Amino acid sequence: MTSSNQKSPVAALAGVLSFVLVVGGASGLLHEWLGWIHFMGFVRFLAPDGYEVYSYVVMTALGLVVAVAGDALSRRGRV
Repeated sequence: MTSSNQKSPVAALAGVLSFVLVVGGASGLLHEWLGWIHFMGFVRFLAPDGYEVYSYVVMTALGLVVAVAGDALSRRGRV
C-alpha cells in the first residue's frame, strides 16, 4: 500500500529544523531562567554572550515560523 499524503523533502526538512529550533530555544530559556540542564546544548554556541535570553526567544519564534511555512508547503502540494 502506498501513502497518498507524502511530504515533500523541503516540508520534511522544515519540520526537522523547526523541531530543533523550538526545542533548543525552549531548553535554552529553561536553562537561563531555572538553571536546568541544556537538552540541546549545541544551541548555546548560536547565542552571543550577554544576549542568550533574546537569542533563545528568537530561536523559538523562528522555529514556529518555519513550522507554519513547512505546513503551508505540505498543504500546497496536496491541492
